[in-house]
Amino acid sequence: MLTGIRVLVIGGDARQLQVLRKCADLGASVHAVGFERIPEKIPGVSFVPLGEEVLESADALILPVVGCDDEGKVNALFAEEPLQLLDEHVSVLPGHCTIYTGMAKPYLHNLSDKYGLKLVELLNRDDIAIHNSIPTAEGAVMMAIQHTEITIHGSKCIVLGMGRTGFTLAKTLQGLGADVKIGIRWKDEGARAAVMGWKPFETRDLADEVSDIDLLFNTIPTMIITAQILSRMPRSAVIIDLASAPGGCDFSSAEKIGIKAVLAPSLPGIVAPKTAGMIMADALVQQLLQDNPNRGEGI
Repeated sequence: MLTGIRVLVIGGDARQLQVLRKCADLGASVHAVGFERIPEKIPGVSFVPLGEEVLESADALILPVVGCDDEGKVNALFAEEPLQLLDEHVSVLPGHCTIYTGMAKPYLHNLSDKYGLKLVELLNRDDIAIHNSIPTAEGAVMMAIQHTEITIHGSKCIVLGMGRTGFTLAKTLQGLGADVKIGIRWKDEGARAAVMGWKPFETRDLADEVSDIDLLFNTIPTMIITAQILSRMPRSAVIIDLASAPGGCDFSSAEKIGIKAVLAPSLPGIVAPKTAGMIMADALVQQLLQDNPNRGEGI
């Protein structure tokens, strides 16, 4: 149980509703800011404005998957007014309070460092990243189907990156009957790719691999699909860029050439918010118990 732990949740999308439910169900004292427009209230959750009283009593501050931007603006899908996390807010958090988010930009890192507060980026956890790779892969396939006039079965696909998302996506495409090539950055990944039945190549050789592809999926968060690469691709090809914004594709050049390229970050929260929210909530509860050993009780 989370009895005795005071949780403050600020902003978020449908995933955050699962976090609110889970924390309340396990006995935490839960306050939520920026949820005025949710369809129905959640039992055990107090919906409040952002003020000093709730901040100074918080044991845990929970922010959306992308905590806030570089001006402190917080994504709040259900809020009636824009939300912004300012220095004056963080300054009144108690010293033992931990800030939780999916991934933090420099603004949030700087604020937590300034006031000596622990900052936990949950997407750094392998369990969350691996589980999240499933709705990401399913969402990528959904987008590929929406933006093409061919079946995935029999299509020629490239997946760039063999991390957690790239691996799950390549396996999913293979299961649907696609011919899958995978761009690797480390030579030792090649053996594993070959064992899985994919055709590995080093990403530096991408220009030599794209001349006849139907679909190109990118998971590498750096500019890799350059104008030179695009010039060698069929005009009918479709690019689905799954990397964090701004992605790894030269979208301006793709538009000029006539190649459809779609930036699609944060797919778990779009295509499967309930599942993604439950993944986040389960990991968050484990982290809360770990960080508050003398307050929460074993589940």
